[in-house]
Amino acid sequence: MLKYLIKQSKPLLLSASFVSVLHGMGSVYLLAQISAALTTAHFDRGEAALTFAATALCVMFGYMIGAILFERLGQRAQSDLRSFIAQRVIAADYQQLEQLGAARVQSALSEHCTRVAEFFVSFPVILTNAIIVAGCLLYLAFLSWQVFLLAILVIGFGSLGYHLAHLRAIRHLDIAAKEQDNLFAYFRSLTDGAKELRLNRDKRSAFYDGVLKQSIEKVRKERTFGMSIFVASASWGNFLIYAFIGMVLFLLVGDVPERTLIMTGYALVFVYMVGPLEALLLNIPRANLAQVSARRIEEITRAMSSSESQTNKTELPPLQSIMLQGVLHRYYHEQKDEIFTLGPIDLQFHPGEITFLIGGNGSGKTTLAKLLVGLYPPEEGKIMLNNVAVDDTNRDDYRQFFTTIFSDFHLFDRLLETNHGNDLDKEGNRLLAKLHLQNKVKVENGAFTTLTLSQGQRKRLALVVAYLENRPFLVFDEWAADQDPAFKEIFYYELLPELRAKGKAILVISHDDRYFHLADRLLRMENGRLTFEPMKSPDAKGNTAATTLITANGIV
Repeated sequence: MLKYLIKQSKPLLLSASFVSVLHGMGSVYLLAQISAALTTAHFDRGEAALTFAATALCVMFGYMIGAILFERLGQRAQSDLRSFIAQRVIAADYQQLEQLGAARVQSALSEHCTRVAEFFVSFPVILTNAIIVAGCLLYLAFLSWQVFLLAILVIGFGSLGYHLAHLRAIRHLDIAAKEQDNLFAYFRSLTDGAKELRLNRDKRSAFYDGVLKQSIEKVRKERTFGMSIFVASASWGNFLIYAFIGMVLFLLVGDVPERTLIMTGYALVFVYMVGPLEALLLNIPRANLAQVSARRIEEITRAMSSSESQTNKTELPPLQSIMLQGVLHRYYHEQKDEIFTLGPIDLQFHPGEITFLIGGNGSGKTTLAKLLVGLYPPEEGKIMLNNVAVDDTNRDDYRQFFTTIFSDFHLFDRLLETNHGNDLDKEGNRLLAKLHLQNKVKVENGAFTTLTLSQGQRKRLALVVAYLENRPFLVFDEWAADQDPAFKEIFYYELLPELRAKGKAILVISHDDRYFHLADRLLRMENGRLTFEPMKSPDAKGNTAATTLITANGIV
């Protein structure tokens, strides 16, 4: 993932790195000028002052330009990463997204992206200070090869300890990164389950103390322990530097002529090198955190592969028929704790036809709807659209025939339909008035003025969106479950017949048995098996009696 980002911003990265290298070299040159001024008896102070001033200005501008370039690079990296993840989510198979979970995707889009971006912001610090430390070592080699060899020995010893600490710290940071995915799910539960938590004090306490707080603490402990190891290893590095200074000043440099000047030069280089070395050791953990986050993003995006061909086809042929032939799907059934088999299903749909699907909870109704609309590919059997088989090459085109309102539907804050041109606001507000929502919400500049509505009102708002999409096949999954009786009457007696009159194919998943007689056919789902129910018509009291039998071959 880091290689991908570097490749995406290679010119900017090279420019920023070049400026940072110049800044580091300039800093070392400043140190050399200061050392020369302190240890050299005779030199041209005027010329040295001009050189020093010019170098200091170059160092200042180099730091400024490098920091700005790397800040831009960090923001671009974060933007590119979020766009990359969002595109993978949009293109991923729906079933894979269900298995992956929203919390992991949100974690990748927020904190993991931020961690990777922070690496690019800290990169100039790492690069510049690495140049300064290397330059100081070369300056030491120029002054004394014995001192240089001792410095290499100490740094090698320190690097070994830092590497061992690094391996231990990364393990804890990995654990923290994985637990954070769970933590994001718990954060979502704070708002999604707000009603349940407010109504039940014991549940509220158990969730906070036994779940949320423990997850927060685990992330804190693991991350703190991992970063503490890095800090301890940095302190170990500082100790070695000061031990190195002591050995040079008190052991290697004996009673030699001009000992004071030599010690002053060495001490200046050593003390100057401590700051960059400390900054280097403290910023390297950011690179390690970025590496952990990049690895998590890679794991998440790899789990979001797509087996389907993506096309931009906009014009679809008229809907003539949809047939499910021997369609079978298996999945884990939580209530029964077993692998549940749906099907085999043989079924046909035609325009201008209302089909009701009934059955108990967990019988497979919603799963059948997801198979029908192409969110799940069938494991066996096939789906035929206008007598053409649906497969990975055309499944995305097939889905464009459907508008759905599932029980767990999502409302966007704006209308994303583009087939109404400038009349989108007018048409949207007309439909809002039809569904008695005109006093609650309006459409302005293609966006809803509010989404803070009751569940029943939100479903009516979703119905407005479904109307505007104007697709040939509509699927309603328990749409009327949250509506009061007046709107149930409107939905079943006005909206459904109106859609049928427009030639729409309609599938309604419902438990409202008093409206079953309005369907053209009635299907029942039990334990993953589909049966055809006899149609009933209402008597004067609203009760129903069997009048027609629907079979797989038609009406009898």
